[in-house]
Amino acid sequence: MWSTALVRGLIREDALRSSSYSDTGYIDLLESGPPTRRTLAQRAMTNNRVAAVYERLWRPIVVAALSLHGLSVVDERARAAAALHLDGEQRVLDVACGPGNFTGFFADRLAGDGFVVGLDTSLPMLERAVHDNPSPRAVYLHADALELPFDDRTFDAVCCFAALYLVAEPCAVLREMVRVLAPGGRIAVMTSYGRESFLVRKGLELGATLCGVRVFDRTTVPAFLAAAGLLDVDQQLRGISQFVTARRHG
Repeated sequence: MWSTALVRGLIREDALRSSSYSDTGYIDLLESGPPTRRTLAQRAMTNNRVAAVYERLWRPIVVAALSLHGLSVVDERARAAAALHLDGEQRVLDVACGPGNFTGFFADRLAGDGFVVGLDTSLPMLERAVHDNPSPRAVYLHADALELPFDDRTFDAVCCFAALYLVAEPCAVLREMVRVLAPGGRIAVMTSYGRESFLVRKGLELGATLCGVRVFDRTTVPAFLAAAGLLDVDQQLRGISQFVTARRHG
């Protein structure tokens, strides 16, 4: 439980006052669940049945759809770990971690006092994360990505994979991710991409709107990170997905 104690030491005092440690193994900082008015996609992410099959069935389908069979789930995780330079005692924050498939994978690549915080608003997803992807270096947190409960420049690596297109205020989440990124730290985001074709883009946007999913253009995420002062902004486009990385000046 040493990693849990370390994470508790990073949580702002005002947020820690209302915290509790769930019997299922995660720190709970939210007095209530997510808003009751949710999109179809957001409801799916808080559904116990979806959470139970997410890593084995749901996520491979989503990844295949986003990348059009360009990357396997294993390759996707390896690419993410390499982009974040995970090889030591880093503090890592996995925003909207779902059932912890990236969180647990990252934890296995750290050493010493390195650890990963997997943060999500979905209790079913966190319960699956604790059950399916436990690690001495992984701590799961029930908290709001729109108001991360940490001080500025706390984490050496911050990421959000296949989730930014689900939230109502993605730029607010990105702003929080940048805020908690330490000097020299790296950020990585994998999200949707509407492609260049007008007909394809409009078709994707229509389908996404019906499900409550956002389709990002080519410029929004990289431009936001650049405007926030991050360096070495890099974007890889694959299928209907984009993988964007950057680093904070050391």
